[in-house]
Amino acid sequence: MKRKPRDLDVFNLSFLDIISCGFGAVVLLVLISSNSVSPLPAAEMEVNALLQKLFSKEKVIQDLKEKLANEIDNVASKEFLLKNIQDKSGKSLQQQSSVAKLAEKFQQELSSLELVQSSLLKLKRESNSLENEIKRNVEVGGIPVDSDYVVFIVDTSGSMKEIWNRVTNELENVIRIHPKIKGFQILNDNGTHILSGYKGRWIPDTPKRRESVISFFKTWTSASNSSPVEGLEVALKSYANPNTKLSIYIFGDEYSGSSYDPVINAVVNLNRNRVSGDALARIHAVGFISNYSTGRFATLMRELTRRNNGTFIALPR
Repeated sequence: MKRKPRDLDVFNLSFLDIISCGFGAVVLLVLISSNSVSPLPAAEMEVNALLQKLFSKEKVIQDLKEKLANEIDNVASKEFLLKNIQDKSGKSLQQQSSVAKLAEKFQQELSSLELVQSSLLKLKRESNSLENEIKRNVEVGGIPVDSDYVVFIVDTSGSMKEIWNRVTNELENVIRIHPKIKGFQILNDNGTHILSGYKGRWIPDTPKRRESVISFFKTWTSASNSSPVEGLEVALKSYANPNTKLSIYIFGDEYSGSSYDPVINAVVNLNRNRVSGDALARIHAVGFISNYSTGRFATLMRELTRRNNGTFIALPR
């Protein structure tokens, strides 16, 4: 006999039991959890501690940034101060250089004044030579400076080389009292030119050219025999003519030739205009005193300059 199938009832006793058990378990869990110690406060404390450390580190970083900014400002201030010191130091060096140049200029001017003073004293001692002087519009210490061209004949012997600095200074002084000339030339007493490239023609007179030639003159080495005869012959034959205002300056300390009259007569003959009989060039002389001076150069130059409308200047030792 077949059983009649039972109708399915979801709200039967077994289902209610399961539901009740489940609800009871939930209530039990709620009761248990409410009575247990929650771990949340400990976690919060740890988080707060970490935040405090973070804030502390941020404060340290901020302090370091401020210190770094202060150090950068200090470095910038020191660099600015250093630059100011360097600028002032540069200006100080420039001022020292200017003072040195000014002192050198004053010394040169003093040397020029000494040369003029020596000329005046010489003219007073030899007043009898004034009657042979030709009147000039422009004179410095009795030396006419209206010439358009100037020739230097310099003794380059060993005795002169011992006082070469004085020789160089006096050459600079003489050329300085001729502020406006068209050209100049420098020979030794044997007639050798200081610049072979300008042999037979004038060295143009410009400030740079003067400076370069004088600089070369300081180290010029050329043998000579302490007799200006050859140099005078070259100067008069090569550079003197009736249409040129020329002054010749002879620098020396001693004369090694024999007699005076043949030299004087030969120079006077070369220095004469064949038509008018006037002198073609003024011949001046500057006498130096060295360890080998005997007075023969001064004796010759006094008469030579007197007969050629020039002036002889005897420098002290």
